Amino acid sequence: MSYTFAVGDIHGCSEAMERLIAFIEEYAASGTIVFLGDYIDRGSRSDDVLKRLMDGPKPGWNWICLKGNHEDMMCGAYAGRSERSWWLDNGGLDTEMSFGGRVPNDCLAWAQALPAIHVDEHRIFAHAGVSPEFPLDRQSERDLLWLRVPLDYSGDYWGKHLVHGHTPSDKNPKTVGNRTNIDSACVFGGFLTAAVFDDDTPGAPIEFIKVEA
Repeated sequence: MSYTFAVGDIHGCSEAMERLIAFIEEYAASGTIVFLGDYIDRGSRSDDVLKRLMDGPKPGWNWICLKGNHEDMMCGAYAGRSERSWWLDNGGLDTEMSFGGRVPNDCLAWAQALPAIHVDEHRIFAHAGVSPEFPLDRQSERDLLWLRVPLDYSGDYWGKHLVHGHTPSDKNPKTVGNRTNIDSACVFGGFLTAAVFDDDTPGAPIEFIKVEA
């Protein structure tokens, strides 16, 4: 049996992230971890989170890091595509302070190059969700990073299960029909959550792994 683990919004909570990775590695000897974005901002150790993710996994593991809207804001602020004050007011100041004043260029390049979506045989992974009005291969990056899925909504998602974060779900992951939201508000005193999927079985997570903030 092989597993895929999806990890919700980290937001600079490096210690919780390290504990969650350790629990995942105890759960299985190998597998895939899909990190759903928002690694930075608001928490105090965005520098440690980015450095750890950039270092990559130990042998036997595959890590897929997706872009979140906070990475999008950061890269936009440094590239001049968006207002710097907008990012700083949404947690960017905490990120810059963790780096001692400026995010290094290698971190910016890594974040900018992140994909916005990952699709496997049974599931769709994206930071914010997908727009059912458009085909899966025509999703806009803005929707994948920024849209808000109504709390009790589920579509058919082209026969797959949608896995996302972005919108905190009352400190607990939540599955509604064909959709699971695993942003459990770690940076706001909730939990950092990993959803566990059996790669051979369609549908919702078989269980969740949670660590306290």
